[in-house]
Amino acid sequence: MTDARTVDLPAEVLDDVASVAGTEVTVLGRFPGGLNAGAVRVRLTGGTDAVLKAAPSTHPGHLGEGLRAQRVVEHMRWRGYPTPAWLGVGATDTHVWHLMEFVDAAPAPELTPSLVEQLMEIVELQAGQASEDYDHWSYAWRVATGQAAAPVRPDLHETPEQSSLRQAVGKIAGHSSEVSALVERVRLACADAPPPSTAPDMVHADLNPSNVLVRDGAVVALVDIGNAGSGTRATDLVTLLWNTIQDPLDDVRRRLWARILDVVGEGAAVLVATQILLQLEWTIRLGRPDVVAEVVERGYRALDELHALR
Repeated sequence: MTDARTVDLPAEVLDDVASVAGTEVTVLGRFPGGLNAGAVRVRLTGGTDAVLKAAPSTHPGHLGEGLRAQRVVEHMRWRGYPTPAWLGVGATDTHVWHLMEFVDAAPAPELTPSLVEQLMEIVELQAGQASEDYDHWSYAWRVATGQAAAPVRPDLHETPEQSSLRQAVGKIAGHSSEVSALVERVRLACADAPPPSTAPDMVHADLNPSNVLVRDGAVVALVDIGNAGSGTRATDLVTLLWNTIQDPLDDVRRRLWARILDVVGEGAAVLVATQILLQLEWTIRLGRPDVVAEVVERGYRALDELHALR
């Protein structure tokens, strides 16, 4: 077994992976990127490559969240959803980890019209496939409407990270007058939005280009599904929309808007608002004022497009 220190990974994590997966694990190197939990390429007995992601354990339910994601993966793969199989999930005293199939493809450098069309069809596989009571749609409503102080129902299964993120979003208006003005418009757009009554679809929850693996112009896998749950598939369509909104994809974006409005109608305002607020929080936390300005500009454009279509 290769020394885990070469990738800053505790040796006991690799020992646990080997025990759970029932195979020798050799570290080959770390993949580029991975702000939250860097991915490590490993080789299993017999020469099969796999991807290992490990992160410090932050709360008692952290392992349970990984097991939930593994169940979502199994459920969706059975229905033809192109996400790699999870080969194991586990935890040590300090880390949680999951091991998944390696897919020989590269992240999409950008969302071309062809890729967006493919992804829209893939997202349709999520319709009616909610299998875990982990509701991203209700969470989005709380974020968008500013209901951060409202009691969270136990059945909504809000994670500690989600709770902390809601609280952080509640503070971003103090960053600058530009951010404050956008937050105010977002809140007004969602002021009368009722909480969603159902969560029928599977939700990937992070469908950005870096999690879309492509080969020869075709989507071959969607990865980083660790936060997957239930809600509305329009959540993922809005993420696609957000990642095309500054590109010359007007025709594709119109089709995205049409699909979003067809799926959730007036609920689109909540999903767009949540996307804006979370992007603002993230870029403010990174300390990138130039990127914050870009998010503000993109946020206004998204709201203006939605207003013109409603």
